[in-house]
Amino acid sequence: MAKLIPSLVSLILIGLLAIASAKVIFEERFDDGWESRWVKSEWKKDDKAAGEWKHTAGNWSGDANDKGIQTSEDYRFYAISAEFSEFSNKDKTLVFQFSVKHEQKLDCGGGYMKLLSGDVDQKKFGGDTPYSIMFGPDICGYQTKKVHAILTYKEANHLIKKDVPCETDQLTHVYTFILRPDATYSILIDNVEKQTGSLYSDWDLLAPMKIKDPRATKPEDWDEQEYITDPEDKKPEGHDDIPKEIPDSDAKKPEDWDEEEDGEWTVPTIPNPDYVGEWKPKKIKNPNYKGKWEAPLIDNPDFKDDPELYVFPKLKYVGVELWQVKSGSLFDNVLICDDPDYAKKLAEETWGKLKDAEKAAFDEIEKKKDDEESKDAPTESAESDAEEEEAEEDDGDESDNESKTEEETPEKDAPAHDEL
Repeated sequence: MAKLIPSLVSLILIGLLAIASAKVIFEERFDDGWESRWVKSEWKKDDKAAGEWKHTAGNWSGDANDKGIQTSEDYRFYAISAEFSEFSNKDKTLVFQFSVKHEQKLDCGGGYMKLLSGDVDQKKFGGDTPYSIMFGPDICGYQTKKVHAILTYKEANHLIKKDVPCETDQLTHVYTFILRPDATYSILIDNVEKQTGSLYSDWDLLAPMKIKDPRATKPEDWDEQEYITDPEDKKPEGHDDIPKEIPDSDAKKPEDWDEEEDGEWTVPTIPNPDYVGEWKPKKIKNPNYKGKWEAPLIDNPDFKDDPELYVFPKLKYVGVELWQVKSGSLFDNVLICDDPDYAKKLAEETWGKLKDAEKAAFDEIEKKKDDEESKDAPTESAESDAEEEEAEEDDGDESDNESKTEEETPEKDAPAHDEL
């Protein structure tokens, strides 16, 4: 055991050294002074449609002092950004990570962030501002509940072709996008990898490397029929002689049946239990089946590789730009770095350390809400008693009104009622 200790210490030191050597481009925990680092856009301000950001830990949290920025007004546009030293991810791994919590139980809206390149007028940052990467959850109704990963290549935005489901509850979740120099990527939620692949296959950034051979044609003897009729299957003898319905043996002519008035009585029919339906020969696997024909793939003459497909050479800003029908999305712990291990460690130190306490705080609020609703709701017996009392009062009023009408209505009014 003693011999293992030096090796273990070495591994720990190597791990710590790797984390220590990680280059952090930008890290924001929204502590004191955060407003000096972020610029609130004036986009939509003239239209009185710009929403206000609130510095808060939210209505439930694992630590009331761990604050982020939260959308605070319904039916508003939100745009805010921060600048960092311009850098390129050429020959480096790019890690983009942040946490978001949708306290409003988001039913339609985004929770994504953007990385922008070049020079941007942060006061005018908005929906039309070009970006390099847009990443994060997007929810709208029952159909859209996924993580967006949009990459800009040659001034065109390209959405990832794979579906990556996002979290839809009202708790904090961490979203991580990792882009490597070999043009592979990974998407993590709460430090768990949910999707991985290549920029070449999972985005339409370049023309495809392979295409179907346009000159190829399906061979004449190509059989695509998977099942065929069994030539040896024969219709059972007497199959067509079995009627669909038979006379009901239990039926008897009614005693009061009059054939002169009712016509000749006939025995009613019932479904024949021996009837098995129209005969059809059974199907068998086609021994000549070759599958669905597809043209063979060939090298695409229009494909031109780009060794720097993954590179964003002038990244300089990170921002949030979105429209919210219902406000309440809270962003925190924004990170841009070159080391996935550092990002994972940061997620554990923030979200990981507080997630259980946050869940407990949320459950307590929900429990109080349920208790108040059940307390305010009238019981069935109380509702029943109230309905009976109301009915009795109505009956009493009607009775009183009738007696008053009988007593007070003069006899001279009677003819008028008869006329009606």
